[in-house]
Amino acid sequence: MGVAGCGKSSLGAALAAAEHLPLIEGDDHHSPASRDKMSQGIALTDGDRQGWLQTLGRLLAEHPEGVVLTCSALKKAYRDQLRQACPGLRFAFLDIDREQSLQRVSARASHFFSSSLVDSQFATLESPVGEAGVLRLDALQALSALQAQASAWLNEAPALTASNPKDCA
Repeated sequence: MGVAGCGKSSLGAALAAAEHLPLIEGDDHHSPASRDKMSQGIALTDGDRQGWLQTLGRLLAEHPEGVVLTCSALKKAYRDQLRQACPGLRFAFLDIDREQSLQRVSARASHFFSSSLVDSQFATLESPVGEAGVLRLDALQALSALQAQASAWLNEAPALTASNPKDCA
């Protein structure tokens, strides 16, 4: 989780491959209207995100064997909604500063997210540092180092459920 440009998709794919888990790319589940708003530089509202978060929660619940989800989850209320769908859900928070985020988002040619929205992402972000089940990662580290840290954290953490230690990882 984290703001645009922090590396959610890259880390999610690397972590899913390393842990042999399915990947849910959160951006794939935005409505056409939300995608259109973001491409025009219009920030999403809580109302715009509600259906998206419900969909992501349903997808999490459909993977009792464990799954990796990429999702901004910028507000605690969003994270709590996902936690309700998947008790024990953990978040790897890719922490990045505004300048690096803007640089990365501006370099993406084919993504629907407008770089003009980076400031709104930081304005919306409620840091998850200090919440239970959150690992803070420095988004500027090499992808291999981020994946290794996240994998170690997932595999060292106590089992989330009696049936599967990676449930909703």
